Amino acid sequence: MIELLIGGLGVLALIVAAVFRSRVLAVRVEDGASSPEEVSKLTEISTAISEGAMAFLGREYRVLSIFMVIFAVVIAFTTGGHGLHTAVAFIIGAGTSVLSGLIGMKIATKGNVRTASAARTSLQKAFRVAFESGAVMGFGLTGLAVVGLLLVYIGIDFMLPLGADVTREIQMEILSGFGLGGSAVALFGRVGGGIYTKAADVGADLVGKVEAGIPEDDPRNPAVIADNVGDNVGDIAGMGADLFGSVAESTCAALVIGAAAYAVTPDAAANIGVLLFPMLVNGVGIVASLLSLFFVRASSEDKVEAALKNALVVSTLLMLAALYPATTMIFGTTSFMVGSVLVNGTGVFIALATGLIAGLLIGLVTEYYTSHRYKPVREVADKSTTGAATNIIYGLALGYNSAVIPMLLIAVSVVIGFVAAGMYGIALTAIGMLGTIAVGLTIDAYGPTSDNAGGIAEMAGMGKDIRKRTDALDAAGNTTAAIGKGFAIGSAALTSLALTSAFLTRAGGELGKKGQSLDLMVTDPHVLAGLLVGAALPFSFSAMTMKSVGKAAFAMIEEVRRQFRTIPGLLEGTGRADYSTCVDISTQASIREMIPPGLLVILTPLLVGFLFGVQMLAGVLIGSLVVGVMLAISMANSGGAWDNAKKYIETGVHGGKGSDTHKAAVVGDTVGDPFKDTSGPALNILIKLMAIISLVFASAFANNGGILLRMF
Repeated sequence: MIELLIGGLGVLALIVAAVFRSRVLAVRVEDGASSPEEVSKLTEISTAISEGAMAFLGREYRVLSIFMVIFAVVIAFTTGGHGLHTAVAFIIGAGTSVLSGLIGMKIATKGNVRTASAARTSLQKAFRVAFESGAVMGFGLTGLAVVGLLLVYIGIDFMLPLGADVTREIQMEILSGFGLGGSAVALFGRVGGGIYTKAADVGADLVGKVEAGIPEDDPRNPAVIADNVGDNVGDIAGMGADLFGSVAESTCAALVIGAAAYAVTPDAAANIGVLLFPMLVNGVGIVASLLSLFFVRASSEDKVEAALKNALVVSTLLMLAALYPATTMIFGTTSFMVGSVLVNGTGVFIALATGLIAGLLIGLVTEYYTSHRYKPVREVADKSTTGAATNIIYGLALGYNSAVIPMLLIAVSVVIGFVAAGMYGIALTAIGMLGTIAVGLTIDAYGPTSDNAGGIAEMAGMGKDIRKRTDALDAAGNTTAAIGKGFAIGSAALTSLALTSAFLTRAGGELGKKGQSLDLMVTDPHVLAGLLVGAALPFSFSAMTMKSVGKAAFAMIEEVRRQFRTIPGLLEGTGRADYSTCVDISTQASIREMIPPGLLVILTPLLVGFLFGVQMLAGVLIGSLVVGVMLAISMANSGGAWDNAKKYIETGVHGGKGSDTHKAAVVGDTVGDPFKDTSGPALNILIKLMAIISLVFASAFANNGGILLRMF
């Protein structure tokens, strides 16, 4: 049975995560320590980071739990006769997303200090610890997504077996609640975590580096613990929830579209594997990702980045090789119609392969624009010699340029996916792009673990040799983090488009039952108005999140300055900074500021759908998708370029650390911090969450929407 195969592959991912967790925890902090005092410092710092991270998540999830209950009630009473089942799926999806974030956070806060400890022995050992810490999150999250989706599907099938009132379409619409729950958690995790980390980072950099002239991660800086906590809550818990949502949402979109065709296709109906095939693709990706880990080797500092990139390339090639036999095995001679397009095994493979290859290419393009090994970032560094203004001008220009090729790749993917398998093919391109998500998350989680390791080594005074090794790991992590963000944005674009396609399929079917049609001509004033409103949303959302970072950073800067002024001997190294106050500032600000942008994203599709109908809502979704993806890519890549331009200068070029050029680059990096770690990544979730809310409420909008239009 295909259910057993999918479940077995999901469990395999969880077992792999458990094995890597045990390997990371087996590394002893005291091995090779120069003194008991060093071990004590390492333990103290690591504990402070861990406690700060878990305290933030605890407060964030308490706020989220209230929202989730309220939203579940709304779903239960507004999405039709099976609303209660959808609400239950929503709660399960939200809970699974929370669990994913906790797993990633727990291992990251254990792996960071062990990476620093392993750096005493060799760079290779430190790399292995950081990479395996990332693998716990990569495989653990993927396994939870696959197992969670399957269990919810089985539960729905058991509670609501097929009959006169229950079709496969209804079952899959209920299952979409699981993806909605995951994405709702991701929104607040991304926004809240992003505000937290950047408030601390900006405060630490501007006052510590620029005003006081002390090194990065210096223990004299009161914001340094909050900065390290932020790396985890933003890039571990936030990114994990984001990509968990993408996997669940893209799979649900394909299942909804496939179910519509499945219901009227005798050959397909005889083969449950065809219906559940999107879930199987995620399982195949787990095997490909696992095999690719055997090709990851970092024998020297200059090969760390290449080792990480090799994992992504090899996993893509292995996935590509495995997809054709998997597709042939499931589909055989089965074919069905999606709209006017005939879908068969060959078309399905082409759509999946297109998404898979496009994802890799987007990652490589992102690397070109954000790594200081290439011309664009070095050009930004060169322009820093004339001040912060030119640094910022060239960084913005780089971001705008960098969005062009990924958008073209996404456009080509959409066309090929549709020609190969209709709207179902568009959904499959998103699933294909996310096929190697286990490796992608592994590489992404490696970054903040390595960054934390460097900060811990600096604060514990482990010495220049240790810091040099952790810096080499961190430098590679910066580039791979940028690749991860590009990958996340690209997959979000296709996922959102797949969800929009599923929404149109579901809403169109409901309108068809009433003898109405879903007209999406651009000349329709409702669609055109929706396009304009949707295009404005990413800018409004970005402005809100940027200002939130600014407010929180202002409070952090004032606190760091106050401590430098009032704590005797702090700058001289004889006083002790009050780290907990800075941690509390970031926590309070992020919890408070994440609410307004979250409500903007959630309420917009509900209000537009119920008040103005599905035509205008379709325009809103498409407008926000097109503008949101462009804005997200440009912001993320500008921020990554500014960061790596600063690090390139810190290697000794243009005067190195402490020079006027370096100070200009620090200002650019500070501007880029909320670009790449708050607003840019959070736009992923804006376009996905609005689309999946529309899908879950599609029947309600089609049957009861357009209240204002009917009144006038």
